Amino acid sequence: MPPQDVTLAALVRLRVPPCGQPALPPPATWQHGGVTAATHSTLFPQVPDTADAVLDGLDPEQREVATALHGPVCVLAGAGTGKTRAITHRIAYGVRAGILQPSSVLAVTFTNRAAGEMRGRLRQLGAGGVQARTFHSAALRQLQYFWPKAVGGSLPRLVDRKIQLVADAAAACRIRLDRGELRDVTAEIEWSKVTQTIPADYAAAAAKAGREAPRNPAEIAQLYGTYEDLKRDRSVIDFEDVLLLTVAILQDRHDIAEQVRSQYQHFVVDEYQDVSPLQQRLLDLWLGERDSLCVVGDASQTIYSFTGATPDHLLDFRTRHPGATVVKLVRDYRSSPQVVRLANGLLAQARGRAAEHRLELISQRAPGPEPVYAEYTDEPAEAEGAARRIRDLIASGVPAGEIAILFRTNSQSEIYEQALADAGVPYQLRGAERFFDRPEVRKAGAALRAAARFGGNDSLLDDAVDLPSQVRAVLSGEGWTSQPPAGSGAVRERWESLAALVYLAQDFAAAKEGASLSDLVAELDERASAQHAPTVQGVTLASLHSAKGLEWDVVFLVGVAEGMMPITYAKTDEQIEEERRLLYVGVTRAREHLCVSWALSRSPGGRPNRRPSRFLDGLRPGSVATAGRSAGGGTGGIERGIGSSGGSVVRRTSRTPARCRVCGRTLTDAGEMKLMRCEDCPSDMDEALYERLRAWRAVQAQRSGQPAFCVFTDKTLMAIAETVPDDEGELARIPGVGVRKLNRYGADVLAICAGQELGGGDEDD
Repeated sequence: MPPQDVTLAALVRLRVPPCGQPALPPPATWQHGGVTAATHSTLFPQVPDTADAVLDGLDPEQREVATALHGPVCVLAGAGTGKTRAITHRIAYGVRAGILQPSSVLAVTFTNRAAGEMRGRLRQLGAGGVQARTFHSAALRQLQYFWPKAVGGSLPRLVDRKIQLVADAAAACRIRLDRGELRDVTAEIEWSKVTQTIPADYAAAAAKAGREAPRNPAEIAQLYGTYEDLKRDRSVIDFEDVLLLTVAILQDRHDIAEQVRSQYQHFVVDEYQDVSPLQQRLLDLWLGERDSLCVVGDASQTIYSFTGATPDHLLDFRTRHPGATVVKLVRDYRSSPQVVRLANGLLAQARGRAAEHRLELISQRAPGPEPVYAEYTDEPAEAEGAARRIRDLIASGVPAGEIAILFRTNSQSEIYEQALADAGVPYQLRGAERFFDRPEVRKAGAALRAAARFGGNDSLLDDAVDLPSQVRAVLSGEGWTSQPPAGSGAVRERWESLAALVYLAQDFAAAKEGASLSDLVAELDERASAQHAPTVQGVTLASLHSAKGLEWDVVFLVGVAEGMMPITYAKTDEQIEEERRLLYVGVTRAREHLCVSWALSRSPGGRPNRRPSRFLDGLRPGSVATAGRSAGGGTGGIERGIGSSGGSVVRRTSRTPARCRVCGRTLTDAGEMKLMRCEDCPSDMDEALYERLRAWRAVQAQRSGQPAFCVFTDKTLMAIAETVPDDEGELARIPGVGVRKLNRYGADVLAICAGQELGGGDEDD
């Protein structure tokens, strides 16, 4: 379906009476806005003396990128090949050589963290005047500046989270959505907008794209339309509107478009494989008829198609720009030859258009250990095994901050948090709110700023002889202690945030002799502006999606089993291939040590009916490549995990399929397997019991500071309400009720099922 025309007249129905909020003061200049460039950091290396010195240390392909300053340029950059280094040196070389004016360059990427890193690198190279922004940030600045001229009045308020508006739309439509459905419908609305699909066309567009709608497509179209009406009624816009409205203004007002083009004459786009149709349309309007464009990407790292991202723009670049310079970066400076061999082997089995353009990486590092493949009896044993190995690694001298555990879904995090806490291993969660936006970090920053200003009158600082001890003294008043709190959850996360600031103070003091508390506060302000978070000295727990762009010395890829990798709901060939690329991204996060593991069952004593991911066929020892294709993988070491009882792994001899307890059909969907019946089969669920369980779960989640699904998922609660177990044995047989949760919550759940009232005392965690 071709994209719908975006016109200013269609979108500027947002021009309604003021919503009572004061207008923002107009920025001094629209291209720079209110953002103040961070000053030169004492931790940054010395700026190169000359333009030629900027090129020092680049390999031949990177140098080719850096010196190709005219016409369209396409950089195909594999994982770990130094793409950010190449494009920042390209910009800096052009600026330092007088070929590019700093204010005429716009470098665009996809996250605030990546944009901040790019700005920092450009400052290090003497090109501090270049704008490096996300698509949304650049578009918002232009929208704020041009809205009074193009539309009149002040720009409508930007909503941070659209999920409440979606909930209000559902209420207006009298459609009941649970929390999971709210999230899924919100994602469908976001996808529709970035693919420029209007509500009336949603059903046809979703079917053509092969999307599995979380509700009836007609209902989602109705919710989408009502959501847009509510936004207009309330005079608010969302993040997708920022792009849509900027496109509309540039499309309808040629004078404004020319003003933008006269300012920005050279564009660099990072992670080009993740560009959506809407972002590409905005980029085309920025460019006009010019071709001064450099794009960088890797089709094999396309992992966000569910948001509307597509590698087609990258793969079609030479078709759109026949005279383009194309440079391939394949020298991998991140990972050892053993890790690279596994990564190449994964892509060797791939299919589809992205696979046809895969890059064969060549490691530039010294040989390292072979990847380890570990099999466990169940998920708790897998988590305990990873925690045990990590504890040993830290004891051998590996910094905790150089270790990561990566998983497919955020719901897998809890069991690893608990295992690490039980092993006394510090950790941090990635993928939640940004570091400098955390309440405890903002509060700690205010305390440090006050101490820097009035520290002479603070008795806390009387015995502090240097900067690190001063920071420890101040943060002790905010909850930091020399030893981490026991257990996991919100208290532990707050402590890890404060610990990160303590470690940063130590590093800062070591880098700058005689540094004061005021110097550290200035450094924190600079880092906050660039979203350059300090390294938390803890093991990173992250989903594969949120790990994109990061790297560690040691990576544990966990849960690499069928049903999780690829995920159960990946049905089409395209979806399966994206899952393979996601695993490829995970593998290429490791510099040296890589452990790939899976569990044969979910819970202790469960049926061992899982098998390792098909993506490992032909790569792990003893397996055969699928479809008879050579995977090109290494031999690799293999480790058999230890079960929770301490015995050896019991190998499965046959697979017994899960069957619906109503109709007997074989179940393959994870949600249906939890319910032990087909979604469409009649349910005998006790609705009142289900609501009591949900209310109890909300209390437990609040007490532990975790999301409700970390206690029990909705499907598990439904299965409990249908089964109504009488004892621990019956409860333990329900999928989703493992040994840990049985021990922690079993008594409460059985009491609720028996109709008993629970006491009001706090739970002993």
